[in-house]
Amino acid sequence: MEIRHLHYFMAVYEELHFTKAAEKLGISQPTLSQQIRVLEDELGMPLFDRIGKKIVVTEAGSLLFSYTTEVFNTLQNVKDSIKDLQGLQGGQISIGIMPSDLDYRITQLVIDFHQKFPKVKLKILASIDIMRQVLENEVDIGIGTNVESDDRLVIIPLCREEYVLTVSKEHPLAQQTVIPIAELEGLPMVMYPEGFLGREIVEEAVKKHGFHIHSILETSSVTSIMNLVRANIGVTVQPYPLLQQMNDPSLCSIRISNGAPSRSLSIIFRVDRYVSQATTAMIEQIKHYFKSK
Repeated sequence: MEIRHLHYFMAVYEELHFTKAAEKLGISQPTLSQQIRVLEDELGMPLFDRIGKKIVVTEAGSLLFSYTTEVFNTLQNVKDSIKDLQGLQGGQISIGIMPSDLDYRITQLVIDFHQKFPKVKLKILASIDIMRQVLENEVDIGIGTNVESDDRLVIIPLCREEYVLTVSKEHPLAQQTVIPIAELEGLPMVMYPEGFLGREIVEEAVKKHGFHIHSILETSSVTSIMNLVRANIGVTVQPYPLLQQMNDPSLCSIRISNGAPSRSLSIIFRVDRYVSQATTAMIEQIKHYFKSK
């Protein structure tokens, strides 16, 4: 069995179409079909059922996919570890982070890291599904929210952050410093859509007090949310450090008492992923950054 056969297999597995897979690989369709047959003959079992123009993965194909994924991850770790012998003079780090934190929280972190290690390329990806990004190797590390224990992950706790009610300075509540969570009931709010973690955290907190938030406008963009609150369209509930970082005099933060929503932040990465010197340096930078906030 050769590595190229596994690459051919993975292409067909992902596309479920021999012609498209062949185009992706830059080879002819007959050549690809012949190479897959060679692999199937070696294994003694079909990897795909060909039903007319439709292709279905067999049980043997699913099993080969699992092991091939592990093989390719191991090969990538070997390449990364050898490249790492060059030290912090190059390479790339990809990081997954919540969109709101990307917009307002980590600019200084990125600046500081780049000044220390200018030859390391950073790739920051916004996502509301960071655990999936990490587990599917789309990013090297993630800054996850309320991450549950998982044997596949290394989890490094960073901090816990409370949410606050955020209103325009023109809002009738703007002069308050504290509001009981029960008094959030009925307030017209601008929030993330249902299914977004930032929305679920707030909903879980108010649900304990017997009500749901009254959402009048929903958007997936924290920038839009803040612009709408600034215009006094409604209020919102967001992490207090986010508001601190924005430092916007047109917005007022009101602490929530009697059970404020909160979130925990953690660095996460796969237990089987090679952690380069550059990535280790970034992890330490992230830990220091959040500790100092």
